[in-house]
Amino acid sequence: MFDFHDQVVIVTGGTGNLGRAVVHAFHAAGAHLVAPYKSAGQSEKPLAELAGSRDHMLLEGIDVTDPQQMDRLVQETRSRFGRIDVLINTVGGYRAGAPLHETTLETWDFLFNLNARSVFVACRAVIPTMLEQCKGKIVNIATHSALAAQGKDGAYSASKSAILRLTESMAAEYKLSGIQVNAVLPSALVSAEEVEADPTRGVTPDSVAQVILALCSDACQIIQGAIIPAYGGRF
Repeated sequence: MFDFHDQVVIVTGGTGNLGRAVVHAFHAAGAHLVAPYKSAGQSEKPLAELAGSRDHMLLEGIDVTDPQQMDRLVQETRSRFGRIDVLINTVGGYRAGAPLHETTLETWDFLFNLNARSVFVACRAVIPTMLEQCKGKIVNIATHSALAAQGKDGAYSASKSAILRLTESMAAEYKLSGIQVNAVLPSALVSAEEVEADPTRGVTPDSVAQVILALCSDACQIIQGAIIPAYGGRF
């Protein structure tokens, strides 16, 4: 349905649950994929179909919260493919369950580093290339908690809310530069069997990946600074 042939797509968190679904969706649409991963061997099983292909690039030892390492990723991507068309930020983590006075600073720092800093660092590394091209698409992944926090998830919700403010700011800054920036808010990611049994439980990674694919297509090129809900039957 969507054609991304000859487009270069970076997916941070591409070895994660949602990230793998996003990689597979863009792969099926013909894109060149770039997927950084932090630990040796992490990509072998989930992204085996891309390993060893000159059409794609799996980069080991990349910490997406480290500016120097993300600059390395951008340089190697440009060296291989000459351009960067799409950045999808799926990196993220979850910790909750404690009231604020029992939430540790380590938990706060962990969540802001992984959820918010990773988006900031990745976008900052990629945007200069997109400015040179006068075009590019960025999709950040947050969650419903970014809009409405529950009890005992203050640090997590705050870190996800930061992603929305970054998305809105970038959309305003680069709207005249050909760079489209939006965010998607999935509910809980569950299996297709779980959704079939109870649609209120969440959404599948594959269904969210299709929303992201559509948002990066020419059909949605007029959408800028949007916060797209992907809740399924949960809310």
